[in-house]
Amino acid sequence: MRSYPYAFHIALDGSGLNGLEGRAGICGFKFDPVSGDHAYKVTYFDGVAGGHAPNVDPTRRVGFLGNMGQHLLFYDAATLEEVDRVSTLRFEIPDATIKSSTHLIWLDDTQFVTAIGEQFWKFDVNRLTKAEPIAEHLMKIPHAMKRTASGRYIVYGGMDHPESGEAREVGIFDTVSGIARRVPLPTTCWHVACHPVLDIFYAISFRVAPGDGRDWHEWGMSNFREYAYEIDAETAEVQRHWSAGREVPAHINSDVCVSDSELIFCTGGSQTVVLIDLKTMSSHRLIDENPGLLDQWAYSRQAATTVLDTFARGSFFTNAKLYAAALQVSRGTLIDGIYACQLSADQTLLFTANRGQNHVTVYEYPSLELRLRVPMPELREFDTSLSSWADPRLGFHHSYLVSPATTPSIHTEKGIL
Repeated sequence: MRSYPYAFHIALDGSGLNGLEGRAGICGFKFDPVSGDHAYKVTYFDGVAGGHAPNVDPTRRVGFLGNMGQHLLFYDAATLEEVDRVSTLRFEIPDATIKSSTHLIWLDDTQFVTAIGEQFWKFDVNRLTKAEPIAEHLMKIPHAMKRTASGRYIVYGGMDHPESGEAREVGIFDTVSGIARRVPLPTTCWHVACHPVLDIFYAISFRVAPGDGRDWHEWGMSNFREYAYEIDAETAEVQRHWSAGREVPAHINSDVCVSDSELIFCTGGSQTVVLIDLKTMSSHRLIDENPGLLDQWAYSRQAATTVLDTFARGSFFTNAKLYAAALQVSRGTLIDGIYACQLSADQTLLFTANRGQNHVTVYEYPSLELRLRVPMPELREFDTSLSSWADPRLGFHHSYLVSPATTPSIHTEKGIL
């Protein structure tokens, strides 16, 4: 079997507008930058829903598919075949169906921490039915999780709660003291990323409005200004922030990563990759994959599903403001955008996956020149019950990039975990 230097793992949730309710799968996209060769494999898992965010263990043998359906699911990182799964309902029952173990943090080759219900739980991948709660996370719905450069702090974003409402918070868990802290912010931030050498992290605003003014489960995109916060994990203080007017296409972010010089995140609403200069925390540049009003007709099946699913989320007459805002955010297009975005370890390649256009792209970094674009197969190749006019999207969501081995980061702090 041929080996490839890069393996881009992308979570799949199938076709449809709401990626939190679809099927669950994984796409493994492999790439050799020397020869330009690539290969891919797609696997969907029965009995699991809402595929959301993958992760690969430090040994690069076992992958985790975070999802919205209250399962911990692990797969072989090479073959994408399922290794094990366990229901998290045996440990704690959540108060909302979107409160699930979407992300995790590896502590070593086998142990990891994830959120279940109101607490963080510690697991061993070899004994998934045994777990111990270690601390309350203090959030409405914890979401993306990252570990800071020293390894001492686990930082995490938070989602709006269907009943409790807008989150406007991020969390910090100190693995030495075992204490979690809630950091209030002006906006909700689902996703975070950590500085490569400092115990600093970045939280990106995720601005939506509730359906009918009260339904935070069936929300709509808001055409408001967006924020990126730079937060000190030790002091829990915002050090700097970036704010962009609503005309900047930076809405509904997904993956976030950090280079030595830029904060990088992709957007599902605006179809862009936003790169913010870390030195000034003011200037930015863009990769724009928006197809435009004319070219979007090539994606008519995706657009038809988007329109149908949008009307299924709420009445046009009571949510006209949300419909108008969504068209402003998407700049008139009727398909969603880039949900996966990862920078290689040597900071020479930027991998992305566009959900609406159903393609994987590799850019040169930092030049942002297009290196490779691969149209991916249609969903009906993996579900033969679908007709030829069915929505073809595989459902790209969050991603994880396995890069060629580099010198590992040294975690100087020894925690209680």
